[in-house]
Amino acid sequence: MKTYDVAVLVGSLRRESTNRKLATALTRVAPPALRFRTVALDELPMYNGDLEGQRPESVNHFTEQCAAAEAFLMVMPEYNRSLPAVLKNAIDWGSKPMDRNVWRDKPVVMAGTSPGAIGTAVGQQHLRQIMGILGASVLGGEAYLSFKPEMIDAQGDFADESTRNFMAAYMGRFAVFVSKLVGP
Repeated sequence: MKTYDVAVLVGSLRRESTNRKLATALTRVAPPALRFRTVALDELPMYNGDLEGQRPESVNHFTEQCAAAEAFLMVMPEYNRSLPAVLKNAIDWGSKPMDRNVWRDKPVVMAGTSPGAIGTAVGQQHLRQIMGILGASVLGGEAYLSFKPEMIDAQGDFADESTRNFMAAYMGRFAVFVSKLVGP
């Protein structure tokens, strides 16, 4: 069975981020065909076109890790009805220069959680639009959750069976999506 390399980008820098916990729980319910690795965003400077001639090493490292990925799992909170600046900054670095856009033609799945009733629905719509413009293929459907402290247990798994089943099905769809786009 072929395995696919999936880079995980978490749009929160908090150590105890609920979205980091969600990302871990998602990787645990995903089919074994998906192999996950986290790509850190915390050392990237703010995007500045003046740095393009001599990119910082942290940017080179980030873009190399993303270019090597076959697919992406993006998990984020929602800030002011949009995506967090740290994730948008990473996307900007990965998209430049356009002939080396690391997002183009790669499958993306997104999810997020926040305490609000609609989770991260509006932020994910914004992220979906950005990734589409950059040529990524985003899995249809949505996975935004209203966070409750008991949603993820102490071991990092979904505590509620219906949430676990829903997210496992979502990640299963992503595995199929990746296999169709990337190939066997």
